[in-house]
Amino acid sequence: MKILIVKLSSLGDVLHNLPIVWDLRAKYPDAQIDWVVEEGYVGLLEPLKTSYSDGNTTPDFSGIDRIIPLAFRRWKKALKRGEFIQSIQEYIAFKADLQTTQYDLIIETQGLLKSAWVTKLANPHQTAKVFGLANQTEFSGYEPWARRFYTDCVQVPFHCHAVDRSRWVSASAMDVPVPDRTVAAPQFYSKTYVESLLEAAHLGFASTRVDLGFDVTKPYVMCFHATAGVSKRWSDDHWVSIGKVLVAKGIQVVLPWGNDKEKQISIQLAKKISGHASLEGSKAIVPNAFSIADAFGLVAGAKVTIGVDTGLTHLSAILGMPTIELYCDSPRWKTEGYWSPKIHNLGDKGQPPTPEEVLQALKDLSVID
Repeated sequence: MKILIVKLSSLGDVLHNLPIVWDLRAKYPDAQIDWVVEEGYVGLLEPLKTSYSDGNTTPDFSGIDRIIPLAFRRWKKALKRGEFIQSIQEYIAFKADLQTTQYDLIIETQGLLKSAWVTKLANPHQTAKVFGLANQTEFSGYEPWARRFYTDCVQVPFHCHAVDRSRWVSASAMDVPVPDRTVAAPQFYSKTYVESLLEAAHLGFASTRVDLGFDVTKPYVMCFHATAGVSKRWSDDHWVSIGKVLVAKGIQVVLPWGNDKEKQISIQLAKKISGHASLEGSKAIVPNAFSIADAFGLVAGAKVTIGVDTGLTHLSAILGMPTIELYCDSPRWKTEGYWSPKIHNLGDKGQPPTPEEVLQALKDLSVID
């Protein structure tokens, strides 16, 4: 049995799709499972790759056998700059790589034309089935024309959590009941992998991988304030008030950023938290840039991650780390972490959480007293 998963992006969506790998392995333990994903998110899948000991033909861990990177986003930017030849060459190479395997089953859980097109580029057996979404779910992107690329369209409840949305499609593909979230929590990464992150974080390994701009061996809290949607941001004044409480407790407040605009916001927040124009020696930290791979270790080493509805906040929750998710203008039910008591979900669409609620969550998680 050879199975292809198609979920291209974005960070949070790829993370919420991980449980179907475990669902498929439970049904088809000896299958080949491949996944097409945007090249920027390959690092999210690497911890789930099938692994072998030296000279051993039996895997130590069975997960994703082949990660097939796609560069739609980069190609699109290159084409706008008039860089046609390299993009076309890379596209042809991607197609050839994808078609080296003939698939018995293709599961497409994104529901967009670009992801559905990948199923068309693949090399399925004549009798292969292609499963995808039959309908839009509330507050999720969907392009109805994608249905034309599927052999089987799966009707999903309109009001559906991001994790459950994918599992509806994979369950239909396997002809099994949709997993009951009240019976067993979804699995994302292996327990062994998560434990290795915690052990490495305890040893301060992150500081040896990249210059982060702060001391990871001392207590810190990750504060993901930035998000693509301005309406999903939490008030700067709220971040400052929480930051001041943490700094007063001797805890470093780390304010990551992803672009120049976000970096400037991080700098302004850090200055207000510290109360000084200079951040030298301050516990309000604007870190150096770091990769998704580095983010795993950083959230594992944090006393807690506080963040708005964005991918790196969800990474912390998916790893089962202490997490406070802040919902300001997006529905909490759609992406909230429901699988661990270490995850506190605050606020809701149009109802941002108060600083008092966050402080109480910090107390409940024993971050402050």
